[in-house]
Amino acid sequence: MKYREPIPSRSIYELTVTLVPFVAVWIAACWVLSISAALAIALAMANAGFLVRLFIIQHDCGHGSLFRDRRLCNWIGRVIGVITLTPYDVWRETHARHHATTGNLDRRGVGDIPTLTVREFRKKGWLGRTLYRIVRNPVFLFGVVPLYVFFLHNRLPVHLMRSGSRYWLSSMATNAAIGLTLTAIVWIGSWKVLLFIFFPMMFLAAVVGMWFFYVQHQFEDTCWRYEEDWTVQEASLHGSSHYALPGILRWFSGNIGVHHVHHLASRIPFYRLPEVLKDHGVLAQTRRITLWESFRCARLHLWDENSRRLLSFSEAQELPDCSSRDL
Repeated sequence: MKYREPIPSRSIYELTVTLVPFVAVWIAACWVLSISAALAIALAMANAGFLVRLFIIQHDCGHGSLFRDRRLCNWIGRVIGVITLTPYDVWRETHARHHATTGNLDRRGVGDIPTLTVREFRKKGWLGRTLYRIVRNPVFLFGVVPLYVFFLHNRLPVHLMRSGSRYWLSSMATNAAIGLTLTAIVWIGSWKVLLFIFFPMMFLAAVVGMWFFYVQHQFEDTCWRYEEDWTVQEASLHGSSHYALPGILRWFSGNIGVHHVHHLASRIPFYRLPEVLKDHGVLAQTRRITLWESFRCARLHLWDENSRRLLSFSEAQELPDCSSRDL
Protein backbone atom coordinates (compact mmCIF):
# COMPACT_ATOMS: atom_id res chain seq x y z
CA MET A 1 0.00 0.00 0.00
CA LYS A 2 1.54 3.28 -1.13
CA TYR A 3 0.24 5.20 1.88
CA ARG A 4 2.44 3.24 4.26
CA GLU A 5 5.61 4.80 2.91
CA PRO A 6 6.75 7.66 5.19
CA ILE A 7 7.99 10.86 3.59
CA PRO A 8 11.14 11.82 5.58
CA SER A 9 10.96 15.54 4.80
CA ARG A 10 7.29 15.61 5.80
CA SER A 11 7.97 13.71 9.00
CA ILE A 12 10.71 16.18 9.96
CA TYR A 13 8.39 19.06 9.13
CA GLU A 14 5.53 17.70 11.25
CA LEU A 15 7.88 17.09 14.17
CA THR A 16 9.34 20.59 13.86
CA VAL A 17 6.03 22.48 13.61
CA THR A 18 4.87 20.64 16.72
CA LEU A 19 7.93 20.72 18.96
CA VAL A 20 9.09 24.30 18.24
CA PRO A 21 5.72 25.95 19.05
CA PHE A 22 5.42 23.71 22.11
CA VAL A 23 8.75 24.96 23.48
CA ALA A 24 7.97 28.56 22.47
CA VAL A 25 4.58 28.60 24.22
CA TRP A 26 6.14 26.97 27.29
CA ILE A 27 8.78 29.73 27.46
CA ALA A 28 6.14 32.41 26.92
CA ALA A 29 4.02 30.97 29.74
CA CYS A 30 7.02 31.02 32.09
CA TRP A 31 7.75 34.63 31.12
CA VAL A 32 4.22 35.90 31.78
CA LEU A 33 3.89 33.93 35.04
CA SER A 34 5.46 36.81 36.97
CA ILE A 35 2.87 39.15 35.46
CA SER A 36 -0.30 37.06 35.54
CA ALA A 37 -0.86 33.52 36.78
CA ALA A 38 -4.17 33.42 34.92
CA LEU A 39 -2.50 34.25 31.61
CA ALA A 40 0.20 31.66 32.26
CA ILE A 41 -2.47 29.03 32.89
CA ALA A 42 -4.25 30.05 29.68
CA LEU A 43 -1.04 29.64 27.67
CA ALA A 44 -0.35 26.31 29.36
CA MET A 45 -3.80 25.01 28.47
CA ALA A 46 -3.34 26.19 24.88
CA ASN A 47 -0.03 24.33 24.83
CA ALA A 48 -1.91 21.14 25.71
CA GLY A 49 -2.88 21.02 22.03
CA PHE A 50 0.77 20.74 20.97
CA LEU A 51 1.36 18.17 23.72
CA VAL A 52 -1.48 16.02 22.34
CA ARG A 53 0.11 16.28 18.90
CA LEU A 54 3.49 15.23 20.32
CA PHE A 55 1.77 12.17 21.76
CA ILE A 56 0.41 11.34 18.30
CA ILE A 57 3.94 11.57 16.90
CA GLN A 58 5.13 9.28 19.69
CA HIS A 59 2.23 7.00 18.75
CA ASP A 60 3.44 6.88 15.13
CA CYS A 61 6.95 6.10 16.33
CA GLY A 62 5.50 3.13 18.22
CA HIS A 63 4.05 1.82 14.97
CA GLY A 64 7.29 2.48 13.11
CA SER A 65 5.49 4.76 10.67
CA LEU A 66 7.23 8.12 11.18
CA PHE A 67 10.54 7.09 9.56
CA ARG A 68 11.75 3.98 7.78
CA ASP A 69 14.50 3.51 10.38
CA ARG A 70 12.85 1.74 13.31
CA ARG A 71 15.69 2.65 15.68
CA LEU A 72 15.24 6.33 14.88
CA CYS A 73 11.51 6.03 15.55
CA ASN A 74 12.20 4.32 18.87
CA TRP A 75 14.59 6.97 20.16
CA ILE A 76 12.35 9.84 19.08
CA GLY A 77 9.49 8.05 20.83
CA ARG A 78 11.53 7.62 24.02
CA VAL A 79 12.47 11.31 24.15
CA ILE A 80 8.89 12.42 23.57
CA GLY A 81 7.82 9.90 26.22
CA VAL A 82 9.57 12.03 28.84
CA ILE A 83 7.49 15.03 27.76
CA THR A 84 4.22 13.06 27.70
CA LEU A 85 4.99 11.16 30.94
CA THR A 86 4.61 7.91 29.00
CA PRO A 87 7.40 5.28 29.01
CA TYR A 88 7.70 4.53 25.33
CA ASP A 89 8.58 0.83 25.30
CA VAL A 90 5.85 0.00 27.82
CA TRP A 91 3.24 1.97 25.91
CA ARG A 92 4.32 0.47 22.57
CA GLU A 93 3.80 -3.06 23.92
CA THR A 94 0.39 -2.40 25.50
CA HIS A 95 -0.76 -0.47 22.44
CA ALA A 96 0.26 -3.33 20.17
CA ARG A 97 -1.89 -5.62 22.32
CA HIS A 98 -4.75 -3.13 21.98
CA HIS A 99 -4.50 -3.35 18.20
CA ALA A 100 -4.41 -7.13 18.37
CA THR A 101 -7.44 -7.48 20.65
CA THR A 102 -9.70 -4.47 20.13
CA GLY A 103 -13.34 -5.48 19.90
CA ASN A 104 -12.64 -9.00 21.17
CA LEU A 105 -14.92 -9.82 24.11
CA ASP A 106 -12.69 -12.73 25.16
CA ARG A 107 -9.52 -10.65 25.26
CA ARG A 108 -10.49 -7.49 27.12
CA GLY A 109 -8.32 -5.79 29.71
CA VAL A 110 -5.20 -4.44 27.99
CA GLY A 111 -5.17 -0.93 26.55
CA ASP A 112 -8.93 -0.46 26.46
CA ILE A 113 -11.78 1.12 28.42
CA PRO A 114 -13.41 -1.35 30.88
CA THR A 115 -16.57 -2.56 29.10
CA LEU A 116 -19.10 -5.11 30.34
CA THR A 117 -21.92 -6.78 28.47
CA VAL A 118 -25.45 -6.40 29.79
CA ARG A 119 -25.38 -10.06 30.87
CA GLU A 120 -22.11 -9.64 32.77
CA PHE A 121 -23.32 -6.50 34.50
CA ARG A 122 -26.52 -8.21 35.67
CA LYS A 123 -24.56 -11.11 37.12
CA LYS A 124 -22.48 -8.82 39.32
CA GLY A 125 -23.43 -8.07 42.89
CA TRP A 126 -24.31 -4.66 44.28
CA LEU A 127 -20.68 -3.71 44.86
CA GLY A 128 -19.55 -4.78 41.40
CA ARG A 129 -22.33 -2.84 39.72
CA THR A 130 -21.61 0.24 41.82
CA LEU A 131 -17.89 0.17 41.03
CA TYR A 132 -18.58 -0.24 37.32
CA ARG A 133 -21.02 2.68 37.37
CA ILE A 134 -18.35 4.81 39.02
CA VAL A 135 -15.70 3.83 36.47
CA ARG A 136 -18.03 4.56 33.54
CA ASN A 137 -19.24 7.87 34.98
CA PRO A 138 -17.95 10.67 32.69
CA VAL A 139 -16.76 12.78 35.63
CA PHE A 140 -14.63 9.91 36.92
CA LEU A 141 -13.61 8.58 33.50
CA PHE A 142 -12.44 11.93 32.14
CA GLY A 143 -11.56 13.70 35.38
CA VAL A 144 -9.89 11.11 37.60
CA VAL A 145 -8.72 8.34 35.27
CA PRO A 146 -6.46 10.62 33.14
CA LEU A 147 -4.67 11.76 36.31
CA TYR A 148 -4.24 8.16 37.43
CA VAL A 149 -3.00 6.91 34.05
CA PHE A 150 -0.42 9.59 33.29
CA PHE A 151 0.77 10.47 36.79
CA LEU A 152 0.61 7.07 38.57
CA HIS A 153 -0.12 4.09 36.29
CA ASN A 154 2.62 5.02 33.81
CA ARG A 155 5.27 5.10 36.53
CA LEU A 156 5.37 1.32 37.06
CA PRO A 157 4.71 -1.40 34.43
CA VAL A 158 3.03 -3.73 36.90
CA HIS A 159 0.84 -5.11 34.09
CA LEU A 160 4.01 -6.33 32.32
CA MET A 161 5.78 -7.85 35.31
CA ARG A 162 6.33 -11.18 33.55
CA SER A 163 7.22 -9.75 30.16
CA GLY A 164 10.89 -9.01 30.70
CA SER A 165 13.18 -6.38 32.21
CA ARG A 166 13.09 -4.04 29.22
CA TYR A 167 9.74 -2.61 30.31
CA TRP A 168 11.00 -1.92 33.85
CA LEU A 169 14.07 -0.29 32.32
CA SER A 170 11.87 1.84 30.08
CA SER A 171 9.72 2.96 33.00
CA MET A 172 12.61 3.65 35.38
CA ALA A 173 14.65 5.50 32.75
CA THR A 174 11.64 7.60 31.79
CA ASN A 175 10.87 8.30 35.46
CA ALA A 176 14.47 9.37 36.09
CA ALA A 177 14.43 11.68 33.07
CA ILE A 178 11.11 13.16 34.17
CA GLY A 179 12.48 13.69 37.67
CA LEU A 180 15.57 15.47 36.36
CA THR A 181 13.45 17.61 34.04
CA LEU A 182 11.05 18.66 36.78
CA THR A 183 13.95 19.38 39.14
CA ALA A 184 15.54 21.59 36.49
CA ILE A 185 12.23 23.40 35.96
CA VAL A 186 11.93 24.17 39.67
CA TRP A 187 15.61 25.12 39.95
CA ILE A 188 15.50 27.47 36.95
CA GLY A 189 12.01 28.75 37.63
CA SER A 190 10.02 27.88 40.74
CA TRP A 191 7.32 25.60 42.09
CA LYS A 192 4.84 28.01 40.51
CA VAL A 193 5.93 26.80 37.08
CA LEU A 194 4.83 23.27 37.98
CA LEU A 195 1.61 24.46 39.60
CA PHE A 196 0.45 27.01 37.02
CA ILE A 197 2.03 25.73 33.79
CA PHE A 198 3.08 22.09 33.90
CA PHE A 199 0.10 20.63 35.76
CA PRO A 200 -2.73 22.46 33.87
CA MET A 201 -1.10 21.58 30.54
CA MET A 202 -0.60 17.92 31.41
CA PHE A 203 -4.05 17.52 32.93
CA LEU A 204 -5.89 19.01 29.95
CA ALA A 205 -3.82 17.00 27.46
CA ALA A 206 -4.51 13.83 29.46
CA VAL A 207 -8.26 14.51 29.50
CA VAL A 208 -8.29 15.18 25.75
CA GLY A 209 -6.26 12.03 25.12
CA MET A 210 -8.64 9.96 27.23
CA TRP A 211 -11.62 11.39 25.37
CA PHE A 212 -10.13 10.56 21.98
CA PHE A 213 -9.32 7.02 23.02
CA TYR A 214 -12.84 6.62 24.37
CA VAL A 215 -14.80 7.95 21.41
CA GLN A 216 -12.70 6.03 18.91
CA HIS A 217 -14.10 2.71 20.18
CA GLN A 218 -17.03 3.50 22.47
CA PHE A 219 -19.84 4.51 20.14
CA GLU A 220 -23.32 3.06 19.70
CA ASP A 221 -22.83 0.88 16.63
CA THR A 222 -19.29 -0.21 17.37
CA CYS A 223 -18.28 -3.85 16.92
CA TRP A 224 -17.60 -6.37 19.69
CA ARG A 225 -17.38 -10.13 19.04
CA TYR A 226 -16.33 -13.27 20.87
CA GLU A 227 -13.15 -15.00 19.73
CA GLU A 228 -14.86 -17.44 17.38
CA ASP A 229 -16.53 -14.62 15.42
CA TRP A 230 -13.83 -11.95 15.76
CA THR A 231 -11.62 -10.75 12.89
CA VAL A 232 -9.13 -7.90 12.98
CA GLN A 233 -10.50 -6.49 9.73
CA GLU A 234 -14.07 -6.19 11.03
CA ALA A 235 -12.88 -4.88 14.39
CA SER A 236 -10.80 -2.23 12.63
CA LEU A 237 -13.36 -0.98 10.12
CA HIS A 238 -16.48 -1.36 12.25
CA GLY A 239 -15.16 -1.24 15.80
CA SER A 240 -13.16 1.96 15.33
CA SER A 241 -14.75 5.29 14.51
CA HIS A 242 -14.06 7.95 11.92
CA TYR A 243 -14.11 10.99 14.19
CA ALA A 244 -14.82 13.75 11.67
CA LEU A 245 -13.46 16.89 13.36
CA PRO A 246 -13.08 20.51 12.25
CA GLY A 247 -9.77 21.27 10.54
CA ILE A 248 -7.91 22.82 13.48
CA LEU A 249 -8.85 19.91 15.76
CA ARG A 250 -7.79 17.42 13.09
CA TRP A 251 -4.38 19.11 13.01
CA PHE A 252 -3.83 19.11 16.76
CA SER A 253 -5.05 15.51 17.03
CA GLY A 254 -2.80 14.38 14.20
CA ASN A 255 -5.69 12.91 12.19
CA ILE A 256 -6.11 10.21 14.83
CA GLY A 257 -9.85 10.55 14.24
CA VAL A 258 -9.35 8.51 11.06
CA HIS A 259 -9.10 5.65 13.47
CA HIS A 260 -10.76 2.92 11.45
CA VAL A 261 -8.13 3.29 8.72
CA HIS A 262 -5.37 3.51 11.31
CA HIS A 263 -6.43 0.23 12.90
CA LEU A 264 -6.68 -1.44 9.50
CA ALA A 265 -3.19 -0.25 8.46
CA SER A 266 -1.25 1.10 11.42
CA ARG A 267 1.94 1.69 9.40
CA ILE A 268 0.36 4.64 7.58
CA PRO A 269 1.92 7.90 8.88
CA PHE A 270 -0.64 10.16 10.54
CA TYR A 271 -0.16 12.89 7.93
CA ARG A 272 -1.10 10.48 5.10
CA LEU A 273 -4.40 9.29 6.57
CA PRO A 274 -6.40 12.09 4.83
CA GLU A 275 -5.03 10.80 1.51
CA VAL A 276 -6.71 7.47 2.14
CA LEU A 277 -10.10 9.12 2.73
CA LYS A 278 -9.67 11.31 -0.34
CA ASP A 279 -8.87 8.36 -2.59
CA HIS A 280 -11.42 5.97 -1.06
CA GLY A 281 -14.68 7.83 -0.50
CA VAL A 282 -16.47 4.89 1.12
CA LEU A 283 -14.01 5.03 4.04
CA ALA A 284 -14.82 8.70 4.61
CA GLN A 285 -18.40 7.70 5.49
CA THR A 286 -17.65 4.47 7.38
CA ARG A 287 -18.44 4.77 11.11
CA ARG A 288 -18.42 8.56 10.79
CA ILE A 289 -19.07 10.54 13.98
CA THR A 290 -19.14 14.34 14.12
CA LEU A 291 -17.92 16.39 17.06
CA TRP A 292 -21.49 17.11 18.18
CA GLU A 293 -22.57 13.49 17.82
CA SER A 294 -19.58 12.28 19.81
CA PHE A 295 -20.78 13.87 23.04
CA ARG A 296 -23.68 11.41 23.14
CA CYS A 297 -21.16 8.58 23.36
CA ALA A 298 -20.38 9.54 26.96
CA ARG A 299 -23.77 8.15 28.04
CA LEU A 300 -23.08 4.65 26.66
CA HIS A 301 -21.95 2.01 29.12
CA LEU A 302 -22.91 -1.61 28.32
CA TRP A 303 -22.65 -3.87 25.28
CA ASP A 304 -25.87 -5.63 24.32
CA GLU A 305 -25.10 -8.90 22.55
CA ASN A 306 -28.57 -9.15 21.00
CA SER A 307 -28.82 -5.78 19.30
CA ARG A 308 -25.03 -5.55 18.97
CA ARG A 309 -24.75 -1.98 20.16
CA LEU A 310 -23.66 -0.03 23.20
CA LEU A 311 -26.44 1.02 25.53
CA SER A 312 -26.85 3.41 28.42
CA PHE A 313 -27.61 1.99 31.85
CA SER A 314 -31.22 3.11 31.52
CA GLU A 315 -31.61 1.45 28.10
CA ALA A 316 -30.09 -1.78 29.40
CA GLN A 317 -32.47 -1.77 32.36
CA GLU A 318 -35.42 -1.97 29.98
CA LEU A 319 -34.14 -5.16 28.31
CA PRO A 320 -35.55 -8.60 29.26
CA ASP A 321 -33.65 -10.18 32.15
CA CYS A 322 -32.00 -13.07 30.31
CA SER A 323 -28.61 -14.21 29.07
CA SER A 324 -28.33 -12.67 25.64
CA ARG A 325 -25.47 -14.95 24.54
CA ASP A 326 -27.59 -18.05 25.12
CA LEU A 327 -30.44 -16.85 22.90
